[in-house]
Amino acid sequence: MVYTSNAYVIAFYTIFYIMNNIEVLLLFKYMLNYVELETKTIRALAAVNITLFVVFIVLDIVNIFTGIFFGAENGEYQRSKTMIVAQCYQFVIFATIFFVAVFNKKLLLREKIAFATYCMLPAVAIVVQNVFKGYAIAYASIIFAVEILFLFLNVQKNIALSKEEEKNKEAQIKLMLSQIQPHFVYNSLSAISTRITIDPDKAQEALDDFTEYLRHNLSSLTETRLIHFKEELKYIRTYISLEKLRFNDRINVVYDIRTEDFSVPPLCIQPIVENAIKHGILKKLEGGTLTISTYETNSDYVVEIADDGVGFCIDAIDFEENKHIGLNNIKYRIDSMCHGTINIDSKEGEGTKVVVTFAK
Repeated sequence: MVYTSNAYVIAFYTIFYIMNNIEVLLLFKYMLNYVELETKTIRALAAVNITLFVVFIVLDIVNIFTGIFFGAENGEYQRSKTMIVAQCYQFVIFATIFFVAVFNKKLLLREKIAFATYCMLPAVAIVVQNVFKGYAIAYASIIFAVEILFLFLNVQKNIALSKEEEKNKEAQIKLMLSQIQPHFVYNSLSAISTRITIDPDKAQEALDDFTEYLRHNLSSLTETRLIHFKEELKYIRTYISLEKLRFNDRINVVYDIRTEDFSVPPLCIQPIVENAIKHGILKKLEGGTLTISTYETNSDYVVEIADDGVGFCIDAIDFEENKHIGLNNIKYRIDSMCHGTINIDSKEGEGTKVVVTFAK
C-alpha cells in the first residue's frame, strides 16, 4: 500500500530545490557585500546571479508539469538523466564565489580558505551524486556549506568590527588629547581674566564658552555615535568666540550654512576650523577671513572650511605625519563612521580650502 502520493513527492522536492536556490542567492548577495569590489563588477555579478536564479526557478516550476529533472513513481522520488542541469545554478554561483574570493587581495588568508573550502564541498557533492546516482547529497551539502560559511563570515565580521571600534576609540582619544592643549587653556583663561574688571558680563560669557568647549572635548572621548551637525557647529562657534576674545578683529568669520540636517562624527569639523585659524589666518599679521559653508548634493552633504591665510604647498606636506590636528585620525573617523572623505586644496599666499563630504 502506498502512503505517499506522487504529487506530494513532487511538491516536496520542488519546494526543497527552490528554497535551496534562494539560500544560494542570499549567500552570493552576502558575499558581494562582504568583499570589496568595484561598483561596476558588483552590479554585473549581481545581475548574473539574479538572472540565473530566475531562470532556474522557472525551470523548477516547469519540471512539475514535464518531469525534465525529476518525478515520482509509486510515491517514490525519481531523478532523470538531466537532473545535473538543475544544479547548474548552484555550481556556477559556488564557482564564482570561489574565484572572486581566492583572487581577492583584500581578503585574509583564512577568509580565502573558508570560501574555497565550502564552495568546493557542494561542487564535489554534485559530481559524486550524479556519477553514483545515490541520495540527494548535493543539496544537503549545499545547505551545510552555506550555513557553516555564514557562521564563519559572521564571526569574522564581528572580529573585524570589534577591531574597528577599538581603533576608532583610539583615534578619538588621540584627537581629544590633541585638542585640549595646555597653551590654549592658559591663553583662554588669561584672556578671560583680563576682562573680569573691564567687562564682567563679557568675561562671564567667555567663561561659559570656555566651560562648554572643555565639556564638548571631554564628552567626545567616549562618544561613539554620530551627532547632529548643528551640535558640532555650536561648538565651532564657541571655539571661534574664544579665539576672537584674544585676537579681536584679526579673525573674521563668514557663515554660509545652507543645510544642517545631517550627522557627523563628534569633533571632526572643529579641529579643521582650528587649524585654519592657527596655521592660516593668524600667520598673517593683519589676520584674515574664515568661511564655513554647508550644502548638499544628490549623494552627499558637504562642509567647506576656507581661509585666506598664508596657505602652503600641498606637495611639501606629509598629512599622515601632521601633528597639528591629527588629520589622519579625522579622516579615519569620517570614513569609518559615515563613509565620508576629506579633500584639501591650498596655495601659498592665497589660503586653504578643506572640503569634507558625508555620504547620504
